[in-house]
Amino acid sequence: MKKTVVPYPGLGCAGHLMPMIVLAKVFVQHGVAVTVALVKPPPDLGAVEFPAVVARAAASNPSISFHVLPASSSLPATSGSGSDSSSSSDDAPTRKHYVLEMVYCLKAMNAPLRDFLRSLPAVDALVIDMFCPDALDVAADLRLPVYYTYASCAGDLAAFLSLAFNQDISAASLTAGGDTTLSLPGAPPFKASDLPRVVLDDPEAANAILERMPASDGILLNTFVELETRAVRALREGLCVPGRATPPVYCIGALVSGGGGEKDHECLRWLDSQPDRSVVFLCFGSQGTFSERLLKEIAVGLERSEQRFLWVVHAPGRVDDEKLGLGDRRDTLPEPDLSVLLPDGFLERTKGRGLVVKCWETQVDVLRHRAAGAFVTRCGWNSTLEGIVAGLPLLCWPMYAEQKMNTMFIVQEMKLGVEMRGYDDGEVGD
Repeated sequence: MKKTVVPYPGLGCAGHLMPMIVLAKVFVQHGVAVTVALVKPPPDLGAVEFPAVVARAAASNPSISFHVLPASSSLPATSGSGSDSSSSSDDAPTRKHYVLEMVYCLKAMNAPLRDFLRSLPAVDALVIDMFCPDALDVAADLRLPVYYTYASCAGDLAAFLSLAFNQDISAASLTAGGDTTLSLPGAPPFKASDLPRVVLDDPEAANAILERMPASDGILLNTFVELETRAVRALREGLCVPGRATPPVYCIGALVSGGGGEKDHECLRWLDSQPDRSVVFLCFGSQGTFSERLLKEIAVGLERSEQRFLWVVHAPGRVDDEKLGLGDRRDTLPEPDLSVLLPDGFLERTKGRGLVVKCWETQVDVLRHRAAGAFVTRCGWNSTLEGIVAGLPLLCWPMYAEQKMNTMFIVQEMKLGVEMRGYDDGEVGD
């Protein structure tokens, strides 16, 4: 049986792990044995929940092997606070963003990954996450074919590769201001301010994440051609990487969870009592938190709309804006006190046509429920695909990372949603 090893960063990127596991299941269904090699995060990059994440993944996926790579003795110190202070390692660049710290730390895991691969009886291929570009060196040392997986949409990848390889777009033009209009292969014209902050604040470092991708043996995209025809065509025709060959691009999506979680969950029982296609579902992911003021404004809007709704609420959390880039990190959030966060009497006045829940594990089951009628989402790519597969219109409220880019493609290219007005210019709640 062929053996494929899939290294996963394991550094606060839950949105990358789920599609990687679904991909591993696809390999298993085709007779390929798979090991997911997880990288344990260093203390200053979080990972409080890492052991529990590994345990849940292993228990839920017995057909897949999971291996936690040992900590590297050469793991460099990170910049820690994300400020402009110098790193304690002479060759470590100053990194403002968490994602850049993460990629730098992953480079130090090449030695443990190489040792692990050599310990296996046979390995046929290496499939790497986009945040593991330096694993290409390991594949080259062991003469293994290596394939990238990209965790967001093809349109994002087309734009980011074009930025990385287009010499006419200077770093200065990106950092000069958000009003700069970019026209890139595979995408409609868009403002530079729609790019992730890590790309705007440190374009050279951000480009380094993707500039090695053309050296791989292939790129696996969690999408399908009919959804992103223009972007996929631009990638396959080499328009995004001028002057050199682009590896084969494979559309292997939509890779989404099959659902079937806790069938007796409170929200599913509540949905059973609602009319078909009548409920607006609001969920912004595990990292999607709002201020207390904005939570109250959302509640006022829901009440005045007289629309049926199911709303997942998290406690307000502190976002470290200096490190918010392609990924983010937050303090562990307490369980929200709805009596404090929501307007007085809101839960009683909306009882019957609305439900607010505080914990979340059943998004796919809710989206596919007959009562679900629309999805208010931050436009993370996993949630976007889950909503599309469920056949729901999307109300887009992007919050960070590449979510503004995703929104642009959802609204302008896919025509499967609309953008919330005022979320980004102070109108909401004023």
